[in-house]
Amino acid sequence: MLLWGRWQWVGGSDILVFMNKGPTSRAATVEIHRLRAGMVGMGMIFDETYRPFFEGVFAQPLFEPGVGVCEVALAAVATRTGQRADVYRQSSAGRLGAWQSFREPGAIEKLVAGDADFVCVASPDDRHFAAARAALAAGKHVLIEKPSVLSLAELDELDRLARAQGVLAKVVYHKLLDPDHKKLRTLVADGELAHINNGYCTLLEPKSIALGQFAQWIAGRNPGTYVAVHYIKLIDFTFGLRLKSVQCTGQRGIVGAADGPTWDSTQLRMIYAHEDGREASFDIHTSWVTPDNFPGYVEQEVQFRFDNGVWNGHSRKRGVECTVEGRTPLERKITINNHYNGTFLEPWNARSQRGYGIEVLERFVREVAQVEFGGPSAERDARLTKARSLTYNDLAADRQTVATVQAMEAILARHAAGQPNCVVQVNDQHGGLVLYVPGVAEPEVLYELRV
Repeated sequence: MLLWGRWQWVGGSDILVFMNKGPTSRAATVEIHRLRAGMVGMGMIFDETYRPFFEGVFAQPLFEPGVGVCEVALAAVATRTGQRADVYRQSSAGRLGAWQSFREPGAIEKLVAGDADFVCVASPDDRHFAAARAALAAGKHVLIEKPSVLSLAELDELDRLARAQGVLAKVVYHKLLDPDHKKLRTLVADGELAHINNGYCTLLEPKSIALGQFAQWIAGRNPGTYVAVHYIKLIDFTFGLRLKSVQCTGQRGIVGAADGPTWDSTQLRMIYAHEDGREASFDIHTSWVTPDNFPGYVEQEVQFRFDNGVWNGHSRKRGVECTVEGRTPLERKITINNHYNGTFLEPWNARSQRGYGIEVLERFVREVAQVEFGGPSAERDARLTKARSLTYNDLAADRQTVATVQAMEAILARHAAGQPNCVVQVNDQHGGLVLYVPGVAEPEVLYELRV
């Protein structure tokens, strides 16, 4: 039997009631909750993922079992100059509610002093820590783009603040939600692929990325920290091994001086140990100086070798290639990753933008909604603990990934200073992260505590 009726608000409350006018009259209630978001940074990643998320959830609020309807609104943004915010305010008219724009100096301080319930940090990676620390200290839930931070000391401080304030501190690794990577983890978890031995990952980006979109902040940085971290986390999360050592080298001379601290490409090697003592090695090659007219635009490939099998994945071979005269490969990519982020005309003629790059943001907001609205206030601590147990994105579970990033940064810094071929040992007799320089007797302890 079809029910008909209407929704109505109960007084000035946040209770929405459906009044059934069918043969058996009854009312169904749905509680309306609201979360307000703050955004730090409005660069490429904002445009690709956060923008469509906020616009989508403004048009259609989230519904979460045990919570009800949750409206999510962009409340404020903090950027360096405010220019991107000004442009977006014009282009987003009608697709978002009212929001504030803060620019430097003091942009982040003004944002966290406001009424945002959670803050998303998508600024350059060497600015993540300060923004996240300010937000957590103000009692806001925080979501940080990868890499979360650049050192274990910073990670410890953010985790301490999050626990002291009773809020979530999470990090975005959207590649963990890639259908191919989820299938890989499923086969490993189910024992169908047994005992990883070694692996190889590569991610190559066009020169226009380094010399265009990232030109303002790329000095002294490297593509390993920026994109290898996706695969570091994939390896760490999927295989559950113990990190033993880190090595790294790279090339310079295109985006910076040949003897300077800015890197064109990097080659990272990580050694892990299984519980049975056997080792597994992983090599991750990254570059952001691939020719702009390379047909793949962004080239991604992985191979993992097990005792009983091999897993191969390739971004161009798995999906669609499209050529449009005068538009590809620069204005439009030849290789289209419709899984990560795509704009679509649905069969029912609605326009949408979706993919795992957006899904991972929605998942975080659902976790916040569960903590805040998923039951009695007396049970909030239990819900918070449950959300923190999600090791795919919780900051406390990011230790080995951040350890690798810190080790890689230290090795590349020594290389640029004229001391190449260093190695960082993990949890050895001298400390948690220990840098060894060829020809130097005394090691440098990068982090004293156990990783």
